[in-house]
Amino acid sequence: MSKSEKGKEKISTTLGKETVFKGKMRFSDSLKIDGNFEGDIESSGFLYIENGAVVDADIKVRAVVVGGIVRGNIDASEKLEMLSTGQVFGNIRTSRLRIADGVVFEGKCEMIKNESEIDVFSDTVESLKEKVKTL
Repeated sequence: MSKSEKGKEKISTTLGKETVFKGKMRFSDSLKIDGNFEGDIESSGFLYIENGAVVDADIKVRAVVVGGIVRGNIDASEKLEMLSTGQVFGNIRTSRLRIADGVVFEGKCEMIKNESEIDVFSDTVESLKEKVKTL
């Protein structure tokens, strides 16, 4: 695996170790944070928070891997993975979750159903109503 890949996702942009960024971050592909970030992160892509990185933000992304420290809520529509070096202080919401031994997690966890699994053409109206309630 090359240094620019984490898991199966290829990293297109990196905020380096010496980087301190404050504000709203929006991106569409992938981002790796090695430094410090404060604000909000929103993306339809993949976020990787490296061991040693500190992120004080509410995060809403497709997928995220946490190896550093996150203070804020995480909403990952597809998946969330916490590595053994990861620390999360906030609530998490995702459809798939992987937590390694040694993770520090303080918050609530909400597991969501994948919206693409709902078939509006073959389900009954009552079944659809029940599925929508749980989203």
